[in-house]
Amino acid sequence: MEHDRKIGIIGGMGPAATWLFYRYVTEMTEASCDQDHVNMVILSDAAMPDRTAAILSGKEEPVMKKMREDVKTLVGCGCEAVAVTCNTAHFFMEKVAKETQVPLIHMPEETAKEAVRQAAGGKIAILATRGTIQTGLYQKRLESHGGHPFVPSEEIEALVMSQIYDRIKKGLPAEKEVWEKIAAYLRQENCACAIMGCTELSVVKEELHFSSYYIDPMRILAARVITYSGREVKPEYR
Repeated sequence: MEHDRKIGIIGGMGPAATWLFYRYVTEMTEASCDQDHVNMVILSDAAMPDRTAAILSGKEEPVMKKMREDVKTLVGCGCEAVAVTCNTAHFFMEKVAKETQVPLIHMPEETAKEAVRQAAGGKIAILATRGTIQTGLYQKRLESHGGHPFVPSEEIEALVMSQIYDRIKKGLPAEKEVWEKIAAYLRQENCACAIMGCTELSVVKEELHFSSYYIDPMRILAARVITYSGREVKPEYR
């Protein structure tokens, strides 16, 4: 094998999403034995302060400090690249990555490329936390690749935030009727596709069996982690 890189994953934001991410990597890897799978160190840092709260309050340093510590731990374990299973956390991780030589496999960047391809010139809705929306994390990247980002109304954003914080993060199932309302709104706004820009929303997509209209950044990240490590992605996931 040309490359055999160990990948460090900063997870725990939240734990259900981190579990789902590992499942994605495992099921998407072309493998016939244990040794064909990705060598990973998953650091489930559930103690990480809330990223959206840190952005909205301007109290960013506690998150930055934890991120630095986690990267140092993963590098100490021999990891040659780092990925983060939290969209909002990339606002902080971008800054931390500049302080280290270890590459960051950037989930929003990779997702933006795929979304622009899929949208084919149409509007791309961003369903995410208020923190992710406020930082422009996805808007900037979509625009840099020629895409047309669409930020939903405050009412829809509130519904999305409720599903993230009041349902998935509390271990409760997604509410199908709420997602039907969100879907109707997106159709009304003529969005070509929607980015599930929070890892809890990846859990929602899996739970409610959403179509490919809803783009899952964690699946895209899983594919990039597999290929960066030197492994192969199964054909049906390429």
